[in-house]
Amino acid sequence: MSALQRLQEKITQLKIDYEKIKHENEQLRNELLSVSGSQSEKEQQIEALRRELDEKDAEIEKIIAQVESLLA
Repeated sequence: MSALQRLQEKITQLKIDYEKIKHENEQLRNELLSVSGSQSEKEQQIEALRRELDEKDAEIEKIIAQVESLLA
């Protein structure tokens, strides 16, 4: 096998490997975007639950104040 043939085979293999890596990179990028999106959704849910918890705490404080006022 001549040096030129070996070089052509190596170039062909490099092209194949490059396309494979490019495809894997695109898949990883898509996975990262998906994870980022679901993380953002989770953060929004957490924030909504925190607001709800604050509202419930305020209601409890109000009820406690009313009970204390009735007992006084």
